[in-house]
Amino acid sequence: MIGSVARSALLVGVGLTALYTLLISTADAITKLFATSYAAPQLFALSGGIVALLALVSNRKGGQWRGVRTACPKAMAIRAGATVLGSIAFFYAFRLLPFAEVFLFIALIPLVAALLSGPVLGEAVRPQVWAALVLGTVGVMCLFPGGLSSVGLGHLVALAAVVLGTVSMVASRYIGQRDDNILSQVFYPNLALMAVMACALPFVFQPMGLADLGWACAYAVFLFGARWVLVAALRLLPAYVVTPLMNLQFLWMVAIGFVAFGETPWAGVFVGAAIVIAAGSWLVWDQTRPRPEDTRIVPAE
Repeated sequence: MIGSVARSALLVGVGLTALYTLLISTADAITKLFATSYAAPQLFALSGGIVALLALVSNRKGGQWRGVRTACPKAMAIRAGATVLGSIAFFYAFRLLPFAEVFLFIALIPLVAALLSGPVLGEAVRPQVWAALVLGTVGVMCLFPGGLSSVGLGHLVALAAVVLGTVSMVASRYIGQRDDNILSQVFYPNLALMAVMACALPFVFQPMGLADLGWACAYAVFLFGARWVLVAALRLLPAYVVTPLMNLQFLWMVAIGFVAFGETPWAGVFVGAAIVIAAGSWLVWDQTRPRPEDTRIVPAE
């Protein structure tokens, strides 16, 4: 039986994870909104600075400000660079593709990261990882009933975003194993995003109304809030519980795409999403099930 405290933590953790998927989906929707009228620097120069500032002022532990020290400057530089390029790639993927279709590429990132964790982090890559990645690829291929000839620029840009997002995630895991200053991983990539986009901004700048400026600020708040809420959820629930719940993002993206952009996904998107979600869930289950050689008694979470 689950105690009342554990049950309460479970419910709060599930609620926080659901809130995370809503916040990150809303941030993605604002990205798509901006992508129809502005170039990427218009959004990221401002939002990157806001997120970096929020990470800077809120990085406290035990009531003391922790600063932005990092024990892994080279890995942090790789993460920052991948974050900048990946943000640009996803920005244009949202411009070129229907909202819900981008989810299939986003959902591939954990699968590819599990594969790259072997050579980069020295973690064992089980055959199930390859199988899950192949299954996820099959899910993405549901977007192309006409074969590879129907692959467009948006799909290639989204694929590039997946590669860059994976590099950022693996770098984050590498840093996290060696440095507990979590918010430094939010500060430096967003500082880099602001700096790079600010350099490009004079070449693409278009006057913005107060409404659009407000949306840019809201994007930063939603993005920072999503990352903060996710950290809180992971403190209450194991990662293998949180990860499958994050697939709720697909439902939010379908709903937001329909309401905000008038997009109705075709059947192939739902089939592909189901396959990709199944691949990810299977991988999580495989990584957490008891091994024959593991005789330890694992306490209930």
